[in-house]
Amino acid sequence: MCMGFSCNAAGVAGCRIIDSPRERLLAILTNNFVPCNGRFPALLTLITLFFVGATNDTGGTVGGVSGAGSTLLSAVFLTGIILLGIGATFLVTRILSATILKGVPSSFTLELPPYRRPQIGKVIVRSVFDRTLFVLGRAAAVAAPAGMVIWLMANISIQGSSILAICARFLDPLGQWMGLDGVILMAFILGFPANEIVIPVMLMAYTAQGNLVETTNLLEMKELFLANGWTTVTALCTMVFFLMHWPCSTTLLTIKKETGSWRWTALAAILPTVLGIICCMGIHFAGLIF
Repeated sequence: MCMGFSCNAAGVAGCRIIDSPRERLLAILTNNFVPCNGRFPALLTLITLFFVGATNDTGGTVGGVSGAGSTLLSAVFLTGIILLGIGATFLVTRILSATILKGVPSSFTLELPPYRRPQIGKVIVRSVFDRTLFVLGRAAAVAAPAGMVIWLMANISIQGSSILAICARFLDPLGQWMGLDGVILMAFILGFPANEIVIPVMLMAYTAQGNLVETTNLLEMKELFLANGWTTVTALCTMVFFLMHWPCSTTLLTIKKETGSWRWTALAAILPTVLGIICCMGIHFAGLIF
């Protein structure tokens, strides 16, 4: 789980140390519930824009609370999101243990070998060739085609509307039920190669531009979101769906390699997505009532 906070693909690969095949599979299927470093920037951005005050580059104030306590409040919000993910991990693990992955819990013993001074050159070489290039290769295999798809959808128009806008309108009814909109859902789908591009895809769709958009002006970003119907509930639902949705492409490829099964890979994508949809709907309808 701790490795998943850095990268869920690394967390899935780290499950190899679990001897029990059943419990290894449980850990693999639930690793995506903790946010990786690709999701932290988006979570912090939304917390700053809608829940915590922060001073922008231009001297303006963004968010609902400002002052010296904003950093602490931001940490509290982010910690709450992380605890929600950990709670979801335990909940889903419990459900799976009682249903399709029943079995007797096993003990886990980790023997620490005698300490040896690390060989710096060997560590660097093995890290680069066995891990870094391995993960980057998997990411590039999906990221390059996905980048082309995003560009084509944003630049090819049908009857005056881009394919991206048409798809967003198609997804809008489901998005509204979840407290989101079609653009947000489309951004998550196109963000399948990497969670870092979800917000740039949203900005690209809202501004109807043909390239990914990234801005450091938080006031402008918030004004753009508000102009497209965002509320505090929308931001909260988006944060929850950032936490609970399908794994990125690299993580799914790693799950396929570790489990050797497309069935378990599909389940690893379906579980967080279904729970995320349920949570978003619950937050949305609670917001309508209260």
